[in-house]
Amino acid sequence: MWELIKAGGWVMWPILACAVLTLAITLERLWTLRRKSVLPPTLGDEVREWAATGRLDPGHLDALRQNSPLGELLAAALEARDKPREQIKERVEDVGRHVAHDMDRFLNTLGTVAGVAPLLGLLGTVFGMIRMFLGILKSGVGDASRLAGGIGEALVTTAAGLCVAIPALMLYRYLRGRVTEYTIDMEKQAIALLDTIESGTPKAPQARGKRVAR
Repeated sequence: MWELIKAGGWVMWPILACAVLTLAITLERLWTLRRKSVLPPTLGDEVREWAATGRLDPGHLDALRQNSPLGELLAAALEARDKPREQIKERVEDVGRHVAHDMDRFLNTLGTVAGVAPLLGLLGTVFGMIRMFLGILKSGVGDASRLAGGIGEALVTTAAGLCVAIPALMLYRYLRGRVTEYTIDMEKQAIALLDTIESGTPKAPQARGKRVAR
């Protein structure tokens, strides 16, 4: 491994930094975006029951807000429960944007790594070819070691950049899809809570509904 890093030249170091950053972001997001942490299984039913029976107090709302992203969204609806439905929806949408932004944390960085890593590999390729041609100018085509060193640097950095970029892009798409899925589920829970507040009867989330958190 050390020999490959040496062969790739200084460009290998930022590529390795991208690899470490990709691993760190992936582990952190996979832990943070666990489904039971974002969307506790029974929370929506419990909150709708609270709303239907009127068993609400500031302590309930504070605990709900700290519970999970879904809890924060539902707490926003309950805080505005005495207002017209449209105003409650506007409040939920505002909070939903912040919740979605928090779930997207670091994903733009991961996407940037996926785009930058192959460019770093290409940069290493260019430097490797420059080194090779400079070797030819100084020593002619007879010095095979200089030619091999330049070509090796070009190939190693290109391969390293792609090895970092491909997993980073796949993980970025996967995590972005998970956030989108969670956002849709949270919208369904929020709409069901709005229906409960309006009617006073607990209702299950609808299969489809207008997006309230982006």
